Amino acid sequence: QVQLVESGGGLVQAGGSLRLSCAASGRFFRIALMGWYRQAPGKQRELVATVTSEGSTTYGDSVKGRFTISRDNVKLTTNLQMNALNPEDTAVYYCAADIWLSGQIQRMRYWGEGTLVTVSS
Repeated sequence: QVQLVESGGGLVQAGGSLRLSCAASGRFFRIALMGWYRQAPGKQRELVATVTSEGSTTYGDSVKGRFTISRDNVKLTTNLQMNALNPEDTAVYYCAADIWLSGQIQRMRYWGEGTLVTVSS
């Protein structure tokens, strides 16, 4: 009943920019948080950025100053603007959302299927 769909991945040269989007759909009470995680081949999944419904943001140390997360509470969408990309940013980027369902006490984590970002040197 909850679905997250990512878009915007692709191939970009080092130093370039890319913009990712994630849209939530389904039946739920409230989206507490939306954000992005990434996983490169052979590495652990790591935090990229998150934003709460109130607008508070968190960034991973490796992307601070280069990436910017935003959200649209009307369209239920989060965007990730990625600038000054380098080959180390190459990974599958996953949209995540912490969602309260009607009648539930604890929020649940939902994941999108991921979108591939490849940065060439």
